[in-house]
Amino acid sequence: MLSRKGQSVLEQSMIWVIIMAAILTIGVYFKRGIQGRWRAAIDDVGDQYDPYMADTNLVFGDRANVFTKILTMEDGSGYWTLREDYTNSTSTKTGYESFGSFIP
Repeated sequence: MLSRKGQSVLEQSMIWVIIMAAILTIGVYFKRGIQGRWRAAIDDVGDQYDPYMADTNLVFGDRANVFTKILTMEDGSGYWTLREDYTNSTSTKTGYESFGSFIP
């Protein structure tokens, strides 16, 4: 027969073995859950850009009007300068872009 002290050590060892087995088993499911979330996030991103699967015909236009006024004045102690800049610009983009496996 086992002594009470030996039986206690054996019981504690068995409990630790069961706890470690449970943690390892739960770790596998936890890892798979994380991998599933990553896969779902990547699937939500959609198709990646492939330059060989793109059809683009774009025309970019830029128009700008710039007005600069410089005023130089002399007073008793020297010169001073005043500069004013005015800019009015317009950017346009016309055409079409198509991405994916189907190119019209």
